Amino acid sequence: MNVVIMATKNCNHCENLSRELNDIGIEHYVIYCDEEPGLVQKYGIRHSPNLIVNGEVVFRRQPTVGELKEYFNC
Repeated sequence: MNVVIMATKNCNHCENLSRELNDIGIEHYVIYCDEEPGLVQKYGIRHSPNLIVNGEVVFRRQPTVGELKEYFNC
């Protein structure tokens, strides 16, 4: 499974989302919008953070821990 947080460098929620994914055992990495304008366009990114799983945007905001657990069946 390929899990990506796509966020701006000054996103206050990115660090929290990353920590929550770590807490439920989901490996992931962060891509910064400023560094990947092509991906911003491809995924229609307008807000931060976004959670992309296997090439599909699944959350366009910071999901709750419950939403993450439900999505990842944890």
